[in-house]
Amino acid sequence: MSKEIDASELMSLCKRRGFIWPSFEIYGGVAGMFDYGPLGCSLRNNIVDVWRAIYKGREGFVEIDSETVNPREVFKASGHVDEFSDLITYCKECEAPFRADHLVKEFYDNPDVLTPKELEEAFVKHSIKCPECGGDLGSVEEFNLMFKTTIGPGSSRVGYLRPETAQGIFVNYNNLYRYNREKLPLGVIQTGRGYRNEIAPRQGMIRMREFNMMEVELFVDPEDKDWVRFPKIENEMITLVPNTTCEPVEMTVGEAVEKGIIANRVLAYFVYTTKQLLIRLGIDPARLRFRQHLSDEMAHYAADCWDAEVLLSYGWMEITGIADRGCWDLSRHAEFSGQDLTHFKKFDEPVEMEVEKIKANHKLLGPRFKGQAKDIAAAMESADPKSVVDGKLIVNVNGEDIELTSDLFEVVTVREKIAGKRVIPHVIEPSHGLDRIFYSVLEHAYDFDEKEEYTVLHLKPEVAPIKVGVFPLMEKDGLDECARDIYEVLQSAGIESYYDGSGTIGKRYARMDEVGTPYCITVDYETLDGDTKGTVTIRDRDSKNQKRIPVSDVKAIISALISGDSEF
Repeated sequence: MSKEIDASELMSLCKRRGFIWPSFEIYGGVAGMFDYGPLGCSLRNNIVDVWRAIYKGREGFVEIDSETVNPREVFKASGHVDEFSDLITYCKECEAPFRADHLVKEFYDNPDVLTPKELEEAFVKHSIKCPECGGDLGSVEEFNLMFKTTIGPGSSRVGYLRPETAQGIFVNYNNLYRYNREKLPLGVIQTGRGYRNEIAPRQGMIRMREFNMMEVELFVDPEDKDWVRFPKIENEMITLVPNTTCEPVEMTVGEAVEKGIIANRVLAYFVYTTKQLLIRLGIDPARLRFRQHLSDEMAHYAADCWDAEVLLSYGWMEITGIADRGCWDLSRHAEFSGQDLTHFKKFDEPVEMEVEKIKANHKLLGPRFKGQAKDIAAAMESADPKSVVDGKLIVNVNGEDIELTSDLFEVVTVREKIAGKRVIPHVIEPSHGLDRIFYSVLEHAYDFDEKEEYTVLHLKPEVAPIKVGVFPLMEKDGLDECARDIYEVLQSAGIESYYDGSGTIGKRYARMDEVGTPYCITVDYETLDGDTKGTVTIRDRDSKNQKRIPVSDVKAIISALISGDSEF
């Protein structure tokens, strides 16, 4: 790379060439919001295709698409209503809002763990003023990041735009569990929009109010944290930053598990899978590491969490989180919904043991509930005895919650043969920030030669928005017709191509290099006549090497180069 990356130069290129545009620009724009242009859509979609190829293809996970607007109950159960907040302060003079911990980041290694009082004290200690006008800063308060709405006209039912796609998977657990024939492990993927009302989004695409996520939720037996494909990757090297030392260390994935740095094989496998994904997309391995969250930094739902961090012009930046969420999500949704969100784990042989059961008092139920008595009794006797609180039991019959007093049932201990037991699955979650990955891939691919004033995006062929540029040497004498025929063959085969007949060949190469096109095909007069009749020139973006190939083989050769089955 010829010089240090300038994020503003890269964003300028993205805007000029149709990767990313500021949203609502004709109205002055909105901070933290961007639109994807034609090339941006193609690059983003290609990234998603690679992600799907790994998780849906190789791993065999299933995919769903859930609603973006969720009722309040979902996020009350998940903890987002109470916990999903950042700390905000306003300037007393100009009233500009600021995320409080960002104002002190140069003085603290981990400022986002500071309390409101500690942040206010830091403002005084370090003489921190308003970055906009130099005025004094006000008190620090919590600010919930979810966008709030109501569901239905004139409705009192509160809803929120989802801040993550994960909850749509958790609330569909029973449907997914049945679809998977009531077996674990169960892997589910989902991609889509998330929404966070960021206080003061900066750093371009790194912090956005409306963003794209690629999330994976893997439901596993809590007593079996092994993974069948772990032996295939246990000797692979990985750079880790454990929370015990906060210093980067190189080791094998197997060593990380053996030393207790990564808690279990499932989590370790998907940490390494994330490395495989990111490198395949074009992230520089030398600028990639995995940092473990500090204990006071851990999300409210996480038992353990590792961030895939890449080195950008902004510094080290998280682009993927791989979390062991334990049983938090299903436990909470079971509690708030009253539904059974467990897995029935069968024993190899039935075991005789004492169990507690709820026994209905049929003599009292009949007179009191008439025709409903039978259904209520069935609901009672299938309920968990632990759901009895203060001598009362609530059951749901035909959509109605019915409170039952202790005279209508009793909890008894019986001996019976048990074929298995119910357990709450634990969840391993690799959560990928698609927009951050998109930007990171571009920045790691960006190469500007200051001396030559020449820009190249060294995008991997698999993700490049345009795979092939097709040029006639001149737009006459049948060269253009031949070039268009080649272009149409490639396009029809699903190989994204671009026909360009204007300007010198050098300028056309430069235009393709600037948007990351890995290969260019040129139709010249030798294609139509001469010793090399029936051949065209193919050029490699990175080496600038050229060679002649038969027109009839163009599709096969390009396909093999893109897939990595052959080299230039």
